[in-house]
Amino acid sequence: MIGSFYKVQSPKSKIERGFSLLELMIAMFILIILLSVALPTYQRSVQQARETVLKENLFQMRNQIDQYASDKGKLPQALDDLITGGYLREKPIDPITEKAEWDEIQGEDAYSTDGGQGLTNIKSLAEGEDSDGKQYKDY
Repeated sequence: MIGSFYKVQSPKSKIERGFSLLELMIAMFILIILLSVALPTYQRSVQQARETVLKENLFQMRNQIDQYASDKGKLPQALDDLITGGYLREKPIDPITEKAEWDEIQGEDAYSTDGGQGLTNIKSLAEGEDSDGKQYKDY
Protein backbone atom coordinates (compact mmCIF):
# COMPACT_ATOMS: atom_id res chain seq x y z
CA MET A 1 0.00 0.00 0.00
CA ILE A 2 2.78 2.38 0.81
CA GLY A 3 4.46 1.84 -2.57
CA SER A 4 1.31 2.82 -4.47
CA PHE A 5 1.58 6.41 -3.24
CA TYR A 6 4.98 6.93 -4.81
CA LYS A 7 5.36 7.07 -8.55
CA VAL A 8 8.44 5.33 -9.72
CA GLN A 9 10.09 6.79 -12.83
CA SER A 10 11.55 4.45 -15.31
CA PRO A 11 14.74 5.32 -17.22
CA LYS A 12 12.65 5.58 -20.39
CA SER A 13 10.73 8.64 -19.13
CA LYS A 14 13.96 10.67 -18.87
CA ILE A 15 14.72 10.02 -22.52
CA GLU A 16 11.24 11.09 -23.61
CA ARG A 17 11.72 14.59 -22.17
CA GLY A 18 14.18 15.69 -24.89
CA PHE A 19 13.46 16.76 -28.47
CA SER A 20 13.55 14.24 -31.23
CA LEU A 21 15.66 14.80 -34.33
CA LEU A 22 12.48 15.26 -36.36
CA GLU A 23 11.24 18.05 -34.06
CA LEU A 24 14.60 19.83 -34.29
CA MET A 25 14.64 19.51 -38.08
CA ILE A 26 11.12 20.96 -38.34
CA ALA A 27 12.06 23.87 -36.08
CA MET A 28 15.18 24.58 -38.16
CA PHE A 29 13.18 24.37 -41.38
CA ILE A 30 10.66 26.91 -40.08
CA LEU A 31 13.50 29.20 -38.98
CA ILE A 32 15.11 29.01 -42.44
CA ILE A 33 11.81 29.89 -44.12
CA LEU A 34 11.33 32.90 -41.83
CA LEU A 35 14.89 34.11 -42.46
CA SER A 36 14.53 33.70 -46.22
CA VAL A 37 11.51 36.02 -46.12
CA ALA A 38 12.86 38.54 -43.61
CA LEU A 39 16.41 39.03 -44.92
CA PRO A 40 15.54 40.38 -48.40
CA THR A 41 12.96 42.69 -46.86
CA TYR A 42 15.55 44.02 -44.42
CA GLN A 43 18.13 44.52 -47.19
CA ARG A 44 15.58 46.35 -49.34
CA SER A 45 14.64 48.69 -46.50
CA VAL A 46 18.32 49.45 -45.76
CA GLN A 47 18.92 50.24 -49.45
CA GLN A 48 15.89 52.52 -49.62
CA ALA A 49 17.07 54.32 -46.48
CA ARG A 50 20.49 54.91 -48.06
CA GLU A 51 18.87 56.27 -51.21
CA THR A 52 16.71 58.62 -49.15
CA VAL A 53 19.74 59.89 -47.22
CA LEU A 54 21.62 60.42 -50.50
CA LYS A 55 18.75 62.47 -51.94
CA GLU A 56 18.51 64.55 -48.75
CA ASN A 57 22.29 65.16 -48.63
CA LEU A 58 22.30 66.32 -52.25
CA PHE A 59 19.27 68.57 -51.65
CA GLN A 60 20.88 70.19 -48.61
CA MET A 61 24.25 70.74 -50.33
CA ARG A 62 22.57 72.26 -53.39
CA ASN A 63 20.47 74.44 -51.13
CA GLN A 64 23.61 75.66 -49.35
CA ILE A 65 25.34 76.40 -52.68
CA ASP A 66 22.40 78.67 -53.54
CA GLN A 67 22.46 80.24 -50.07
CA TYR A 68 26.21 80.89 -50.33
CA ALA A 69 25.76 82.49 -53.76
CA SER A 70 22.94 84.71 -52.45
CA ASP A 71 24.94 85.82 -49.42
CA LYS A 72 28.36 86.29 -51.04
CA GLY A 73 27.32 87.36 -54.54
CA LYS A 74 29.35 84.57 -56.14
CA LEU A 75 29.36 80.80 -56.34
CA PRO A 76 31.67 78.80 -54.08
CA GLN A 77 34.76 77.40 -55.78
CA ALA A 78 34.47 74.04 -54.03
CA LEU A 79 32.44 72.20 -51.43
CA ASP A 80 35.11 73.12 -48.88
CA ASP A 81 34.10 76.81 -49.25
CA LEU A 82 30.70 75.91 -47.82
CA ILE A 83 32.38 74.35 -44.81
CA THR A 84 34.78 77.23 -44.15
CA GLY A 85 31.93 79.71 -44.69
CA GLY A 86 29.81 77.96 -42.03
CA TYR A 87 27.13 76.75 -44.42
CA LEU A 88 27.97 73.10 -43.72
CA ARG A 89 29.58 71.65 -40.61
CA GLU A 90 31.39 68.93 -42.53
CA LYS A 91 31.33 67.15 -45.85
CA PRO A 92 28.42 64.74 -45.84
CA ILE A 93 29.16 61.09 -46.46
CA ASP A 94 27.68 59.53 -49.56
CA PRO A 95 25.69 56.62 -48.04
CA ILE A 96 26.09 54.52 -51.19
CA THR A 97 29.90 54.76 -51.50
CA GLU A 98 30.35 55.41 -47.75
CA LYS A 99 32.92 58.12 -48.57
CA ALA A 100 32.85 61.91 -48.24
CA GLU A 101 33.65 62.30 -51.95
CA TRP A 102 31.34 64.06 -54.40
CA ASP A 103 31.36 65.05 -58.06
CA GLU A 104 31.72 68.84 -57.86
CA ILE A 105 30.40 70.29 -61.11
CA GLN A 106 31.87 73.64 -62.09
CA GLY A 107 30.10 76.07 -64.37
CA GLU A 108 29.63 79.70 -65.27
CA ASP A 109 28.93 81.91 -62.28
CA ALA A 110 25.74 83.84 -63.09
CA TYR A 111 26.29 85.93 -59.95
CA SER A 112 29.74 87.11 -61.04
CA THR A 113 30.13 90.28 -63.09
CA ASP A 114 33.45 89.20 -64.60
CA GLY A 115 32.16 85.83 -65.91
CA GLY A 116 33.95 83.62 -63.42
CA GLN A 117 33.46 79.95 -62.69
CA GLY A 118 32.09 78.31 -59.58
CA LEU A 119 30.46 75.24 -58.07
CA THR A 120 27.07 74.96 -59.75
CA ASN A 121 25.99 71.46 -58.80
CA ILE A 122 26.99 68.42 -56.79
CA LYS A 123 26.39 64.78 -57.65
CA SER A 124 27.14 61.35 -56.27
CA LEU A 125 30.13 59.33 -57.45
CA ALA A 126 28.28 56.07 -56.78
CA GLU A 127 28.07 53.52 -59.56
CA GLY A 128 24.87 51.65 -60.29
CA GLU A 129 21.21 52.43 -60.03
CA ASP A 130 18.60 52.78 -57.34
CA SER A 131 15.59 50.57 -56.67
CA ASP A 132 13.61 52.52 -59.31
CA GLY A 133 16.26 51.97 -62.01
CA LYS A 134 17.60 55.55 -61.92
CA GLN A 135 21.38 56.04 -61.95
CA TYR A 136 22.83 57.45 -58.71
CA LYS A 137 24.82 59.91 -60.80
CA ASP A 138 21.56 61.36 -62.14
CA TYR A 139 20.17 62.42 -58.77
